[in-house]
Amino acid sequence: MKQLKAKILSNRKVGAGFYKMELASSYLAKASRPGQFVEIRCSRLVDPLLRRPLGVHRIWTRGIDLLYEVTGKGTAILSERRAGEELDVIGPLGNGFDLNLASDTNILVAGGIGVAPLAALAESLGAKEHKKIYALIGAGTKSHIMCDAEFKSMGCDVRLSTDDGSRGYKGRVTEPLVKLLDKCKLETYLPDFRRVTVYACGPTAMLKVVSRIALERGIPCQVSLEERMACGIGVCLGCPVKTKAGPYKMVCKDGPVFNTEELAW
Repeated sequence: MKQLKAKILSNRKVGAGFYKMELASSYLAKASRPGQFVEIRCSRLVDPLLRRPLGVHRIWTRGIDLLYEVTGKGTAILSERRAGEELDVIGPLGNGFDLNLASDTNILVAGGIGVAPLAALAESLGAKEHKKIYALIGAGTKSHIMCDAEFKSMGCDVRLSTDDGSRGYKGRVTEPLVKLLDKCKLETYLPDFRRVTVYACGPTAMLKVVSRIALERGIPCQVSLEERMACGIGVCLGCPVKTKAGPYKMVCKDGPVFNTEELAW
């Protein structure tokens, strides 16, 4: 982890309130892992004071991509930054996805902007070469569906769902997940799901359902939690999550990725 200056290569609007930023940094390119995040100073001024945590979306030899949604003052300022400018960045931070848990079949479940860190994960899992990877992407409406073309280009089997039915399956993304898991079990002829792994990122309510679905079936499952993370290193104690073992852990320092078995939802 370092504090550094990274040059903006591009910062463009890619959807309704969504932006993708390319940052040039050989250090971040080498050090970043899927599921980790960076803390960005959005403004050159004091206001807003706190940095904004953004998940690593893609990892390249030249740097990293960040996919973010404009939700407040900080991200609104960030959306106005231009190519050629430098950003003050701290990262990479946190613990990412455990690729050792990958199976023959890997199911990525994304809710809204939770799709951001799963692209780097899909690429690292090697969708084109070795493993079967499904990308289940859910959102409220079709204008909020992101990255489906990216996942397809990486060889993923992409399934879309929207709450209003404007694109793909009408309903929650967890409903196609159940159907897909039932299909996987029939196809593998196994009494359990030792050859299936689930990874998810999105709203807490969605992650709770994904966790329950996986635990009921004995499926390994990792979730990336979305929390407000001020310091990014566990000092401010502002992002606690309760564990079954008893003590709280900090999402920024101990996560943001956790095995579902250790979380006390």
